[in-house]
Amino acid sequence: MTDLRVLITRLSHLGDCITAMPLACALRRQFPQAFIGWVVEKPGDKLLANHPAVDYVLPLSKGWLKSPARVKEIRRELRAQRFEVAIDPQSLTKSSVLGWLSGAEQRIGLQRPWGKELSVWLNNDLIHPAERHVTLRTLALLEPLGVTPSEIDFQFPETPFGRSNMESFVKRAHLSHGFALVNPGAGWASRRWPPERFGLVARHLGFERGITSVVAWAGEAEREMAEKIIARSGGHALLAPPTDLLELGSLLRLSRFYLGGDTGPMHIAVAVGAQCIVLHGATLPEDSGALGSQHVAIQTYHQNGRNRRRAGNDAMRAISVEQVCDACDQVLAARPVRAAA
Repeated sequence: MTDLRVLITRLSHLGDCITAMPLACALRRQFPQAFIGWVVEKPGDKLLANHPAVDYVLPLSKGWLKSPARVKEIRRELRAQRFEVAIDPQSLTKSSVLGWLSGAEQRIGLQRPWGKELSVWLNNDLIHPAERHVTLRTLALLEPLGVTPSEIDFQFPETPFGRSNMESFVKRAHLSHGFALVNPGAGWASRRWPPERFGLVARHLGFERGITSVVAWAGEAEREMAEKIIARSGGHALLAPPTDLLELGSLLRLSRFYLGGDTGPMHIAVAVGAQCIVLHGATLPEDSGALGSQHVAIQTYHQNGRNRRRAGNDAMRAISVEQVCDACDQVLAARPVRAAA
């Protein structure tokens, strides 16, 4: 199996693509000569294009499954790669159909309740993982290949240009002594904490700990959140420069810790070894939080239900400024733990 040809079908979202990176890394360690491909929906391809464990990336635009002509093109392209095994961490119809289209004889996916829709029929080697966390659950898909990972690493890519840009920013802003990377944005309203409260935490970090907060943003809505944080920080927060995903990883590598919700940037922080303070409302730390004992999860109660994406942020609002300040103090008082991958 040294020249195994494997296809990973983890399509979205960004955070979930990052949690599947250890799968590719473990495959590469076990089978150094393997050909590893990954089908991903845009913009996830930007994370994988330079990943050292991935040989081939097929980016898809959303809605591809509704176009018979596009499905036919995808089938032709995947068949040309001669994949023998497809691994489906997402285990939905749209991800499992790609393994089937590829012609891979062995199609590994998740058993119910994690495997959903038609995936339990399209995948033919179903795993019932013992672990709950999404990263560990994904790694369980390697069992049919005889792979038991001894470590979890992400090998999150970094470019010299991006690293240089972020180092220049840190130097210009006089942040070489360390800073907190604050991320207020999230795709779901139920994952957002009020910007004004982040501002008060930034004020605390500045006055009590001498730590500046750098506020990350993407798009105008998040920039407005960032400006509200800065306005309430008492002069102890500043706006991060515009970054792509890899540059954000470089900035997180230079930070003291990450502070924010359970979002894609949090998963980037975990992947690059930054310590994390994560606020949870509509998600559970044991399912999708920062994996590792060095991280701190804050949750007052779990906002459960089918409409969590469209729900308000009541559970996030239940988290107090004092709770978050205490967590920051706890992290800063302890010796920093860096487990960069």
